[in-house]
Parts: sequence; C-alpha cells; structure tokens
Amino acid sequence: MTTLHKRIFAEFLGTAALLAIVVGSGIMGQQLANGNFAVALLANSLATGTGLFVLITILGPISGAHFNPCVTVLFWAKNERSNIELLTYVVAQILGALLGVWIAHLMFDLPILSEGVKIRTGAGQWVSEFVATAGLLITILLGLRSRGEAMPALVGAYITSAYWFTASTSFANPALTLARALTDSFAGIRMEDAPGFIGSQLIATLVVILAARFLASPSAPNR
Repeated sequence: MTTLHKRIFAEFLGTAALLAIVVGSGIMGQQLANGNFAVALLANSLATGTGLFVLITILGPISGAHFNPCVTVLFWAKNERSNIELLTYVVAQILGALLGVWIAHLMFDLPILSEGVKIRTGAGQWVSEFVATAGLLITILLGLRSRGEAMPALVGAYITSAYWFTASTSFANPALTLARALTDSFAGIRMEDAPGFIGSQLIATLVVILAARFLASPSAPNR
C-alpha cells in the first residue's frame, strides 16, 4: 500500500492541478470568447472534465484521487479512510487548491493575491450546490459498485454536465470553493458567498452518507 506521505502529496498535487485547470481555462475562455458567456463556460467545463479524467487516472492508484473534502468525508464515513487520513487529506486539498489558483494567476500575468467579486448567492445557487455535490457523490458510490475502472470518465463527464445543468456551475467541492474566492476571474466567487456554497456541499454530503447507510442496512424480516 502506498505510504501516507505519498497519498497526501498526490492529493495536494492533484488538487493544485485541478484548480489551475479550472481557473486557468476560465481566464483563457473569457479572453477568447469576446464576451460570450456560453463559449467561455463551454471552454471551462470541457477543460475541467477532461482534466479530471487525466488526474483521476494517473493519481487514483496512489491516493484514490479525491481532490475534494466531501469525497474524503464520504470514504471516511464508509470506514475506508482513517481519522488521520481524513484530516491530512483535507488539509492537503485546501493547500493544493490555493496553490493551483496562484499558479493560474502567474500563468496569465495576474496578481497572485486577489479576491473574488462574482456574486453567487441565493436559494437557487445553494440548491444547485446541494444537487451538484449529491450527484457527484452518488456517481462515485454507484460507479464504484458497477464499473470502478470507468471512474475517471464518470466523474469527468458528470462534472462537465453539471457545469451546465446547475445554476451555480457546479463547484461541488469546499476546497475548490474556498480557493475560487481568492481569484478575481471568470471562475471566482465572493468570499462572503463561499459559506453558503460550502454549507450546501456539506449538507449534501451528510444526506448522501445517511441515505447510503439506510440502503445498506439489513431489511427487517417480513411477518
């Protein structure tokens, strides 16, 4: 089994790469779209989905390729991650996400430190984050049961589609949300709006965990 240090580093590296992809493709898409939001979002979603496919494929065998505290909490709740793995994975994901944003800023000659200004708040946004996160976790749970080898494609395809069918463009990741509050770019979010997103993501995680436990519990015998 891969050592904990290697797994932590894989989570850090993968999350950093993911955020560089999300933020960098958002910046590039916006620059080339000439004000067409749909074209910019298409570029952003395709880059994110295909990037996830690559990252999960190459880093999955090392750490499981969570890159997302909600995914780590899910596997911890299934007793597939220890308490120390839960803590260290989440810290690595947050630090990696911040690094990824800064790398994207450097690539596009933007200030390394900035603050998100895009307004993303309200019931529609929060419900969207609940749906996006729950859908992601369900995709992982059912995908592992039916076709585990297809997980990179399943997650990449799901996130690409969720960019389009959710009003929030599917953050579905607390570490990603926090990091995107530190970029004044296409992918950004106001810091004051981030708690609403993260709260919805965590509630969705709890609901999926409880639902999975209920479905897995032995049925009462018929009388």
